[in-house]
Amino acid sequence: MAKDSKAAKDYLDKNGKIRKEFYQKELAKMQSELVKLQYWVKARGLKVVILFEGRDAAGKGGTIKRVSEPLNPRGCRVVALEKPTEKEQTQWYFQRYVAHLPSAGEIVLFDRSWYNRAGVDTVMGYCTEAQRQEFFQSCPEFEKMLVRSGIILLKYWFSVSEKEQEARFRERSDNPNKRWKLSPVDIASWNRWDEYSKAKDEMFHYTDTDFARWWCIDSDDKKAARLNCISHILKMIPYEDVTPNPLVLPPRPQSVMYNRPDKNRQNYVVKVY
Repeated sequence: MAKDSKAAKDYLDKNGKIRKEFYQKELAKMQSELVKLQYWVKARGLKVVILFEGRDAAGKGGTIKRVSEPLNPRGCRVVALEKPTEKEQTQWYFQRYVAHLPSAGEIVLFDRSWYNRAGVDTVMGYCTEAQRQEFFQSCPEFEKMLVRSGIILLKYWFSVSEKEQEARFRERSDNPNKRWKLSPVDIASWNRWDEYSKAKDEMFHYTDTDFARWWCIDSDDKKAARLNCISHILKMIPYEDVTPNPLVLPPRPQSVMYNRPDKNRQNYVVKVY
């Protein structure tokens, strides 16, 4: 037991977080498995939907990036919708999300989803009480239809502490390259921590069902959260390695006589590096 305990500490730094070298090595292995998973999804014609939800700055975007970056974009899409248009506000609430559901062989990653209604819409007053109650009635039925149609539905909630969220907000504000990640809604949500907690708990009460469970991920350590999420995805979708054999490049045919135009007639980017 002591040996296991020591081994567990070997990949943690002095602050108890995942070391960068260990993280990169584990991530590389898991991303290789994600590629195998995608080949399996395509070969079997599976339809996969993965929802990423959580408080602002909880680490959803970073995890989505690590899931999607090794995959073929023709078979993996990230959906991050803007606020609904005037026309969309008059539609059935789930209508604009249905348009982004996968076809056979596709994986769709939702960076926030229809659960906006139970989260930000509720806390910020963007919906009426009647609309909120209707969502709680309709959402389980909607998800039951998705699952019954053959869609594999995974729902992840990224949980971040008040202290860590504040640190990430301040980092975004101080760094011009990250400032776009901080919106006025994020700032407004900062003063509504308890309201968001209540909204999340109520959302779980109505929508954590046997056919579409919520899975919570502690995300104060971003690296650990990413590894834990990817590891869970790989366990939740059984797959086999159907990676195609390497393609064999035949010898290139011998070039025929062809006089190419002078390179000086073409515009080249200046070699700065």
